[in-house]
Amino acid sequence: MKDAFDRTIDYLRVSVTDRCNERCFYCMPQGYHGWSCAKDRLSAEEIIHVVSDAAALGIRKVRLTGGEPLVRKDIVEIASRIWEIPGIEALGLSTNGTLLAPLANALKQAGIRSINVSLDALDPAVYHGITGGQIAPVLEGLKAAREAGFEIIKLNCVLLRGVNEGEYRALAEFAALHGHPLRFIELMPMAGEFDFAKHYLPIEAVRRILDPTGDRLVPDSMAHLGHGPARYWRDQQTGGQIGFIGAMTTPHFCASCNKLRLTSDGKIRPCLGREGEIDLKAMANPSEALLAAISNKPMDHTFLSGEHQEGRPMTAIGG
Repeated sequence: MKDAFDRTIDYLRVSVTDRCNERCFYCMPQGYHGWSCAKDRLSAEEIIHVVSDAAALGIRKVRLTGGEPLVRKDIVEIASRIWEIPGIEALGLSTNGTLLAPLANALKQAGIRSINVSLDALDPAVYHGITGGQIAPVLEGLKAAREAGFEIIKLNCVLLRGVNEGEYRALAEFAALHGHPLRFIELMPMAGEFDFAKHYLPIEAVRRILDPTGDRLVPDSMAHLGHGPARYWRDQQTGGQIGFIGAMTTPHFCASCNKLRLTSDGKIRPCLGREGEIDLKAMANPSEALLAAISNKPMDHTFLSGEHQEGRPMTAIGG
């Protein structure tokens, strides 16, 4: 499938829930209870129907997200059934890792090939301040994932000025030690109660923290570690892979965008950085909604325009 700007659209991020067992302040505002409208959440059958139609149209890569996807009791079934859909070539999962340890083997057997784990800090107090949760089960989940033998396990760290700047070196060393690529992600101006201007930190600031002399990180042009916009570097001292995702500062960030998003309440979203959504319930079938979303896919986001008005927090859109 091609959009109006000749980009091939072959990647679908599927949010299976907006519920989460943590409350990262940049993702889920205090008091958010969108999941209370259970009748609006997609069932496993509905998710499989959408992904089946998407695969028939040319979607080849699927990532299960949330909220926290592992809070769904049927997540292993959903993964297994998606992996059986003809045309699906890659199946991944994004998680906070807290529930991963007991599910790692079952998820691997169900067809999950790659796991992205959110890890904004290693220090227990800093981690708790960001998420409201505990770091120990995340580390247990990562260990279980390594033992299960996933093809790739990536760590994601959202950059938060004044909150986790002291964690970046420790995270890089931890990731290199265990063979996990680590991606640093710029904060985006999504809906919520956090102060974006106060907490925003550009990726260039992180690069200076990790490589103050400018000769430690070298571009890793051979790294193809997923289907998203990360640009990878190699740490010459540790051998670790460091990725940077800078929606706010990377020129032409959207030029190669290849994705659509399915929200947990049945909307197809062409772009994370624009509000336009296609309601599945308003269309005759998922294929019609998917094609409408592609025809409405914009060239780029509006984060930098000063006009971006996001009505839903990240947990409702799908991380």
